Amino acid sequence: MSLSIRKQFVLVLLLSIAWPAAAHSEEPKSSRPNFVIFVADDMGWGDSATYGNELIQTPNMDKLASQGVKFTQCYSACGVCSPSRSAILTGRTPYRNGVWRHLSGIHEAHLRESEITFPELLKDAGYETCHVGKWHLLSRQQFNTSQFPQPGDHGYDYWMCTQNNASPSHKNPDNFVRNGEPVGKLEGYSAQLVASEAAHWLKDIRDPAKPFAMTVWVHEPHSPIATDPRFSDLYKGHENSKYMGNITQMDNALGMVMDALDAQGVSDDTFLFFTSDNGPVPAFGGSSGGLRGNKRSDHEGGIRVPGLARWPGHIEPGTTSEVPVIGTDLFATLLDIVDIPLPTDRTIDGVSMLPAFAGKPIEREIPLFWRTHVSSPSDRVAMRIGDWKIVGNETLTEFQLFEIQKDWKEENDLSAKMPEKTEEMKNVLFKLWADIEEEGPNEWWENERQKPAKGGKLSY
Repeated sequence: MSLSIRKQFVLVLLLSIAWPAAAHSEEPKSSRPNFVIFVADDMGWGDSATYGNELIQTPNMDKLASQGVKFTQCYSACGVCSPSRSAILTGRTPYRNGVWRHLSGIHEAHLRESEITFPELLKDAGYETCHVGKWHLLSRQQFNTSQFPQPGDHGYDYWMCTQNNASPSHKNPDNFVRNGEPVGKLEGYSAQLVASEAAHWLKDIRDPAKPFAMTVWVHEPHSPIATDPRFSDLYKGHENSKYMGNITQMDNALGMVMDALDAQGVSDDTFLFFTSDNGPVPAFGGSSGGLRGNKRSDHEGGIRVPGLARWPGHIEPGTTSEVPVIGTDLFATLLDIVDIPLPTDRTIDGVSMLPAFAGKPIEREIPLFWRTHVSSPSDRVAMRIGDWKIVGNETLTEFQLFEIQKDWKEENDLSAKMPEKTEEMKNVLFKLWADIEEEGPNEWWENERQKPAKGGKLSY
């Protein structure tokens, strides 16, 4: 869709909600809550006390869970980082929105300006918007150039971020850019620097008369890991002390953001969601908590992640929800909360997770779907409908079937025992993938020059 057509759509959308927006101006703040989406980087489902780790201390995640709902089946939209982040902002599965792969080197893929993000729609509805931390929705040569859309072109009033990882590590990073201007070397650790910037924006920059939406995407525990001794010393003598401390370092930053919300008196009017962009990397110390697979996999270990939500007065404190939700749902959820209609000129894969906050099922027309380009060729694609999950190889010629609620470790492949169910799931998967291919910029992945994984035929 051309930029001009897109702008026309946004204008029509704004006119359609103009009356409610005007009405909101006469209502208390809580009728238009603030939003904070906090995303960890490469944090596994088993990497916190909150999700059963007996050694790693995560007091702020624990506190957040006690104040809201803990999802036991929260998913990222992909087994790697850039795609899952694009899905959070757009509500669209990565191959549909174009960010089909991780954007770590030189590549043409990026989050296109034609995509509609929730910060953009919220900003147009009167919100102030801020992004701090990792971005990773542009390839390396595209970041901080006028030729490609930057965070400010996707609806952010204020942003301080890195293209990808903190460099040279989490300690004293030198690659942050603030509103287009390189920041230079910073003293401290990345998570705390990001949280401090968030607190600074909340206290000194935003207009307190307006509601706000803020995304806080820390780098921890993605490599190259650097951990403040005050956190690694908590695990002194343990061979995994650096990684474990890095999780606690990330958790401390979450606490800093929560404290900043308290200090500004806005916690009660703020929807706060915590999650991770994908599963862990065991080589650096991460844990999937017993799930099959890790980062890059479309088995549960690569895509099932922590998910915590707090919204005082709307979410019962200290509750647990087994309803499957996915990062892609955040787009529809935030718009649902403020009564902004979903775009009608494109497919929105996510749905509002509001019922799931109370443990009630979510109705989905489009099944949960994953395709991770750097997975093993044998688990390149996955789809879940209800308790059933099908995992397909890269060419969609071999399949595994799991009843995921009962078999959360994916130990029992039922495809041979249940051929009719497998065929039913395959047919839905074929139709869904064909639809995604037709809508997404398929030339980006079909022209991919990256070599296929060992034993594979496709590079995507």
